[in-house]
Amino acid sequence: MTVRQSIVFNGDLGSGKSTVSIEIAKRLGLRRISVGDLYREMAQQRQMTALQLNLHAELDQAVDGYVDQLQEEIAASGEQLVVDSRLAWHYFKDAIKVHMITEPTEAARRVLARPAGPAESYSSLEEAKQRLRERSDSERGRFITRYGVDKAKLRNYDLVCDTTRASAAEVIEHILAVVDDTTGNDLVHTAPPMLLLDPARIFPTEEIQALREDWNGDALATALAADVAHLEPLKIGYTGEHFYVVDGHDRLSAAVRAGLKVVPGVLVAEVDEEVVGGLSAVDYFRRQVTPAVIGDWESAHGIVLPARDEVLTADAGAS
Repeated sequence: MTVRQSIVFNGDLGSGKSTVSIEIAKRLGLRRISVGDLYREMAQQRQMTALQLNLHAELDQAVDGYVDQLQEEIAASGEQLVVDSRLAWHYFKDAIKVHMITEPTEAARRVLARPAGPAESYSSLEEAKQRLRERSDSERGRFITRYGVDKAKLRNYDLVCDTTRASAAEVIEHILAVVDDTTGNDLVHTAPPMLLLDPARIFPTEEIQALREDWNGDALATALAADVAHLEPLKIGYTGEHFYVVDGHDRLSAAVRAGLKVVPGVLVAEVDEEVVGGLSAVDYFRRQVTPAVIGDWESAHGIVLPARDEVLTADAGAS
């Protein structure tokens, strides 16, 4: 297996970046660098938590300055690497840029299950979830202010991989398929980012009754028989928090019923980008994802969409 590019990982806390990047480095025979490990060492040396160091870094530019210089020097070296860093995508211009995401409660559950260290511990799932969100928000705000870049923008990446239900082994194989150009589509090169999303986390935008007559009865069999990487990608919108299907409800339904853990998608629009008719990704979601649409979809598939109560509450507040 020949790798001509470095592979850099960014993503949610608790998304499995360390586990996946370590194994990818082993499989490809590349050196791995973790900026997160460096930050944790810096936090422990200062007797701080990772969140406290992030907040301190907002005031003391020397913290980021040291790490930034290190990343710039490594990127300039031309060495092919695997890098786990929330800003490596910014410095490694020619790398394959992987962004890993997971549902926030699942991320908190994973982090809470880790052995508590001297610099970071949580007393409950809710505390872990809240503090992970605070830490991520702190980093995001600092990067926007200091560098003018937004780590949450999906178009910064070549591959966005949802690890909510997919195992580390499955995620690794998907990433290696991208590295080897064996995914069955060329989204990484022609329309990045390629999305690999948990179908049970994707919101529908049309009522089931209006869709049923157009659904292909063989879609479920196709989803079961086909390698997920070779399924026709769904057209996906993203609000900055929630994913929804713009086109491909039949394939999404089949994937949910088949129990698939990830499905491929192409990003149509995110946040303020236009979906159709002058509607932004956020506005389209607000208009199309109604309580009736959510309820019918959940009943038909025997699932509960993540953050559904948050979405419904926001919808009620807007009406």
